[in-house]
Amino acid sequence: MIAPPDQSSAVADLLTADPGVTHLVVLAGAARRPEGDLILCDVVRERADNVLHGLQQLGVEARGAVAAADVELTLSHAADQAARKAPGSGADAVVWDEVAAKTGEQTELSATYLVLLMIATMIAGIGVLLDQPILIVGAMVVGPEFGPLAALCVALLRRQGRIVGRSVQALVVGFLAAMVATALSTWALTAADLVGRDMLLAERPLTDFIWRPDALSWVVGLLAGVAGMLSLTSKKSGSLVGVLISVTTVPAAANVAVAAAYGVWYEAAGSALQLVINLCAIVLAGLATLGVQQLWWRHVGRREKRRQTAGRPVTPSRRQPPAGG
Repeated sequence: MIAPPDQSSAVADLLTADPGVTHLVVLAGAARRPEGDLILCDVVRERADNVLHGLQQLGVEARGAVAAADVELTLSHAADQAARKAPGSGADAVVWDEVAAKTGEQTELSATYLVLLMIATMIAGIGVLLDQPILIVGAMVVGPEFGPLAALCVALLRRQGRIVGRSVQALVVGFLAAMVATALSTWALTAADLVGRDMLLAERPLTDFIWRPDALSWVVGLLAGVAGMLSLTSKKSGSLVGVLISVTTVPAAANVAVAAAYGVWYEAAGSALQLVINLCAIVLAGLATLGVQQLWWRHVGRREKRRQTAGRPVTPSRRQPPAGG
């Protein structure tokens, strides 16, 4: 943190009073742009959100700066004590500013986002015609659409209208551009005699689920939304790839484009419905997951305050490396 000289004492007092803060260092006058005191500390993940909220209340970011990064390894008795004093589990802790930063940058309608979504949809379009699940899975992994979906969930929960608009724009423009590109590529491949309408109309037992939505489409979408949000808000981010593979957003968009290119409108309609179901299910489940997490950590905070007021020790948490600030 960079704190103006007149705020430095208040910031240091805030950090000193928090049980999850350790390794506090204040370097008076060390910062030059903006001018102020450089303050360093380690914060256990369970308390990071509280600390950031306190710094925002002091207005540190208005005249100074706050930056945070994960610390993978800390060998310190003081850090162990801070982890024991903080309630909850560090692996489950949600740092809302971190989540907003992760998802907010993925709402930009950039050239890279559009190209990746177009490529993913075109790969899925070929997979649909060839009835090849391997190509469908590959397209799911390449597709970047989960970023705007996650950002939409976070923005709806935090009532950030501007981010909601940007997320919706990224999804609508991205999928429309990807479907147009896929339809054009389908016509080009047909002209080159590499694919044909008969391939779409043939039996496709491995991929026809894409345009035949049912109740399980909702179930899969809801489960994927929960898993995706948990992977973004916690340190367990490795499961996100599995989430991307489980949802047929990109394949459904590809099937819409391919079927429309060949004039098979009933299949295009079924695929469009599949796409809408998956998008809605992910957003609903993601929003519900974030809401439950928010309520849970508020409960943890109130319980901690009651125990501190009663003079009882706080339930120890699992040891997690502190997040440096």
